[in-house]
Amino acid sequence: MGLDPGLRRLALGTLLAAYPGPVPPDWAVDLVADGLAGHTLFGTNVHDPAQVAASTAALRAGRTDVLIAIDEEGGDVTRLAHATGSPYPGNAALGAVDDVALTRRVYLSIGAELAALGITVNLAPTVDVNTADDNPVIGTRSFGADPVRVAAHSAAAVSGLQAAGVAACAKHFPGHGATVTDSHHELPTVDVPLELLRRRDLPPFAAVVAAGARAVMTAHIRVPALTGADPATFSRAVLVDLLRTEYGFAGTVITDALEMKGAAVAAGGVGPAAVRALSAGADLLCIGAQVDAALVERVAAEIVEAMTDGRLPIARVEEAAGRAAALAAWTGAAGGPPTTDDPELGYAAARRAVRVEGSLTGLDQPLVVQLHTESTIAEGRVPWGLGPHLDGVREIRVIATEADPAMLRELAGDRQIVLVGRHLHRLPGGPELIADLAAQHPVTVVEMGWPAQWRPAGVRAFVTTYGASHANGRAAAEALGLAH
Repeated sequence: MGLDPGLRRLALGTLLAAYPGPVPPDWAVDLVADGLAGHTLFGTNVHDPAQVAASTAALRAGRTDVLIAIDEEGGDVTRLAHATGSPYPGNAALGAVDDVALTRRVYLSIGAELAALGITVNLAPTVDVNTADDNPVIGTRSFGADPVRVAAHSAAAVSGLQAAGVAACAKHFPGHGATVTDSHHELPTVDVPLELLRRRDLPPFAAVVAAGARAVMTAHIRVPALTGADPATFSRAVLVDLLRTEYGFAGTVITDALEMKGAAVAAGGVGPAAVRALSAGADLLCIGAQVDAALVERVAAEIVEAMTDGRLPIARVEEAAGRAAALAAWTGAAGGPPTTDDPELGYAAARRAVRVEGSLTGLDQPLVVQLHTESTIAEGRVPWGLGPHLDGVREIRVIATEADPAMLRELAGDRQIVLVGRHLHRLPGGPELIADLAAQHPVTVVEMGWPAQWRPAGVRAFVTTYGASHANGRAAAEALGLAH
């Protein structure tokens, strides 16, 4: 016996799906026509601007008010520029510059680019306060470790995006910045008193609500003081009592991807996770990146079954679908994109973020050594480093734990070594390799990850870029005098 068509359409109206490849398959468009709220675009869906515009037009043929979302944070998390790296610095660099007008301009420019391609929701900005140097998933995606600064730049980012007609989705509520594990792989815990959460993690969310953010994304993190044993995504205390009642948020609550282990394992699968998220007060459920028609139908069926047997009130799902529809209506009424900003804007911003400690003298044709770093799921495999920007300078890439310091010194000869990495303070073998090299050779370090307090002894200079985007890489190469 098939699903009740009305209940199926209602359930689909709460789902944000995805599809493989550069062309939306028929099932992806058909589900939109059947009531699916929308799709999220990932790097696998992006080849070039004309193709993306054609894809969004094809999805709109299914239903004109379809939501089309993307994670375009700038910096280390980019989908449009996944093949080259983003032309914008990320939030950490913008926070380091600390010019809120610049942050607004950068996000206005990102928003204008998205709007021109037919994308209506940006799953950004990340407004987490990154207070853990070892945070494996936020880091340079954050505007910094100071709640006041993060709040100011978060509001500016939301204002910029939405001025371009693209809905902003501030993430990850109630704050992922103090975690030392990745919710893609497990359920992180932030075991702190609520008073500390209010002082440290929540001010940026208050700021984006005040700035009119159309959406807020949930975090798959456990905050025992609020959520008990569950992730925030499944917590009415977080989504209703705190976000809606206390902070007055009236927009759309979007979940982080339910395929992530922080949610799916806690609930026993994506379908049960969808039911629990809706029950807790979420409105638009991001299923994930690995999605096909069968998965969408299974999740919709699980929601319908929960409505049918009384576990999930129909009125709650109607409310959720209504908020998703209201988000689509806002994006439809927001108007066309403004004139895109200066294409050099992001590069100029990245230059302002570079910090140099020590001396950069004597960098004549150095040996550039890039230390391999595993990318997070959020980042994906995006090119990074100085390589594309170097003018006739040799670069080699090594794994820190496998590198031979003596061989690197021999390759360098009488030239300096420029060692480039991300999160070097916690990169396996990184601090040891730097110490070994610097003990016998002039070394300059370029840190393109989160700028922890750690500084290696004996190096001639320590350069911080606050990110590893294409713009950050060019800015670093220019600061070193190595750019073409």
